[in-house]
Amino acid sequence: MQLRDIPLTTITGTRTSLAEFGEQAILVVNVASKCGLTPQYAKLEALQREYGSRGFTVLGVPCNQFLGQEPGTADEIATFCSASYGVTFPLLEKTLVNGRRSHALYRELRSVPDAGGRAGRVQWNFEKFLIAPDGRVSRFRPKTEPDDPSIIAAIEAALPAA
Repeated sequence: MQLRDIPLTTITGTRTSLAEFGEQAILVVNVASKCGLTPQYAKLEALQREYGSRGFTVLGVPCNQFLGQEPGTADEIATFCSASYGVTFPLLEKTLVNGRRSHALYRELRSVPDAGGRAGRVQWNFEKFLIAPDGRVSRFRPKTEPDDPSIIAAIEAALPAA
C-alpha cells in the first residue's frame, strides 16, 4: 500500500487519507497539549499560514503515548488547539505512533531515517515527517523547531511547482 493511500480518520471522525491532500507537501506531526514542546503549535501554525497557499499543510496527529500528555477527548483537543494556538491545520484522531498496535501510517514513517541516519521509534511528542508530493519523506526529531532552517529548506524543496 502506498503511504498516501493508508486510511486515516480526522479528529471529527471523517475517513480520509493523505491522497485527499492531492499534490501537497504534508508535515505530519504527533502532537500533545500538555508537553514542554506544546508551544511548537504556534510555529506549526505559522508554517501553515506561510506555505498553505503554496501547496503545503501541517497534519497534526494527537498522541497520548508519551507520559499521557494528550489526555483529552477529540473535542477537548480541537478546542485547545483552536483557542490556545489558533490552529487551522487539520488534525487526525488520537493515534498510537509506536508499538505493535501503532497506526499503519506510523509503521511506515518509523522506517524513515533522520538526518543522522537513525530510523525507528518516534522519540517523543512533536516528531515531524515531511512527505513530499513525489513520496520522499524527511524526518525531524522532536526538539527540531518547526522554523528550523533544515525544515524550512525541506518544505521549500517539497512544494509543488507553481
